[in-house]
Amino acid sequence: MTAPTPRGYTATKDQLQGRLRRIEGQVRGVEKMVDEDRYCIDVLTQISAIQAALDKVALGLLDDHARHCMHNGAQEGRAEEMTSEMMAAVGRLLRRG
Repeated sequence: MTAPTPRGYTATKDQLQGRLRRIEGQVRGVEKMVDEDRYCIDVLTQISAIQAALDKVALGLLDDHARHCMHNGAQEGRAEEMTSEMMAAVGRLLRRG
């Protein structure tokens, strides 16, 4: 059996998972706010905070990808492919809403 390929975020995986668990808790909190018929603006404020937290996670993953995966891809002669892949991911992140 071969070991899984290390990813750019492997070194900070515990930290990343902790952030995602906090975001998950925030989403559950918004669900509870809706269930309790809380004021719309308060719900929207929490949704904005969740989006900001997810953006921070995404930027961290992009940074890790650029520093690790793209570096390795360039050494393997796949720099152009890796750049196109990353830019497509950035485009998807920017097109939400």
